This record gives sequence, structure tokens and C-alpha cells, in this order.
Amino acid sequence: MVKLTATHARVTLVRQPETSNQTMSLQDRYDEAMFEFSGGHYADCIAKLQAVLAMDPLNFEAQLALGMAYYRLGNYPTAIVEGHKAEQLKPHEQLVHTNLSLFYMKAGDKKTAEHHGLQARIASWRLPVPGPGETEVADPELQMAKPKPVPPSKFPEQPWKKKTITPPVPGL
Repeated sequence: MVKLTATHARVTLVRQPETSNQTMSLQDRYDEAMFEFSGGHYADCIAKLQAVLAMDPLNFEAQLALGMAYYRLGNYPTAIVEGHKAEQLKPHEQLVHTNLSLFYMKAGDKKTAEHHGLQARIASWRLPVPGPGETEVADPELQMAKPKPVPPSKFPEQPWKKKTITPPVPGL
């Protein structure tokens, strides 16, 4: 767990002793791994992400982060393997192909890197596009409040549309 403490307008991150692994949720384990990643401790991050994936092999975020952790360590072949595992979970995800393009480029395979770069571009086109004036919000609770519709006001009098009854003309 991470505890933030503020002392004289200075924020410091303090590591709390970890609780028992049996009581930590899967999300807590993932968060711990991401904390290690953000601190540059990629080997520790990899170990924790592998533990998360051992519990939930279909955890897409953990699989994607594992590939990036290997990339940051400079282990490009393993990063590519882990990136392809993430691709199997979500084949049309833009970030998967962006990462694979980066991994292949660093590994020296420009042709495959360009292929995955193109796949990332195609994946971005598949995203639903909001209409004019609309913004896409993933969580409906986060949408901005919409104004209440104003009922239409009464139309003004239109005398030319009124049907008037003319009296019958005598003698016709």
C-alpha cells in the first residue's frame, strides 16, 4: 500500500508494509505492480504482474503492462511475445498495436513495426465517433448534466390560416 504524507507543502510517497497476499485484491496487486513500474523498478513490476496474470490470465491491462515492463528493461524479444499475448486478448485494440510497433522498431524489425503501426491506425478508425457537439464518456455517471428541454412556445396567431365561414348569399 502507498501512503501520501504532506509536510510543509512537500509530498512524499511512503511505502506501507504490505498486507498478506491472501487479503490483497487483484486490483490492489495490479496497483502495486504499477507503483513499481512508475518508480522504475521494472523487475519487481514484472514479478507482480506475473502474479496477477497467474490469478487472472485474461487480465488485459496486466498483460499489456507486462510487455511494456520488459520493453523498459530492454528485453525486446520477450516484450514482443507478451505484446502478442495482449493482442490475442483484444486484437483490435489500438494501444496493443502501438506498443508492438514500438517493440519491433527497437528490435530492428522495421517492416513488422510499420505493419503494427498501420494496424494501430486502423484500430483508431474503428472507434465509435461521437456526433457533432457530443463527447464520448465511458461512464454514464461522468456525463455532464444536460439542460432540460424547453417546450416550444405557442405559435403566434396566423389569421391567414383561419377558416372563416362565410354566410350563404341569398338568391344563389
